[in-house]
Amino acid sequence: MNLTLHRTYFKEGTNGALFYQGHFMGFVIELPWLENKKQVSCIPEGVYVLKARFSEKFKYHLQLENVPCRSLILIHPANDAQSELKGCLAPVGHLNGIGKGLYSRPLFQKIISICYQAFDRKETVTLTIKS
Repeated sequence: MNLTLHRTYFKEGTNGALFYQGHFMGFVIELPWLENKKQVSCIPEGVYVLKARFSEKFKYHLQLENVPCRSLILIHPANDAQSELKGCLAPVGHLNGIGKGLYSRPLFQKIISICYQAFDRKETVTLTIKS
């Protein structure tokens, strides 16, 4: 199973459109591209394997595997990249600025549902990030 994220880069942040099986799901907000610097930059474009993860802070969420020079890159709910993200990706239902959005949780739950069903079927889940 593959999700595809088409990014647009801005000085203040990164906005993307998320697709599953060619169908638009919603948007993703991220930090700006700052040469993959830890905690201040979005991650490089590429194909990443997604894994299920649980923490007290985010409960059930997703982690991207094998991100170059980075660790603990997650997909979790957030509505403002600058104040709520440290290199992670946040789905949002509506964009209301660069690196800002609304309705993160409903879209996040939809993504979790699709991905966890694929995990239950023992499928590999990937995220392809491109501009």
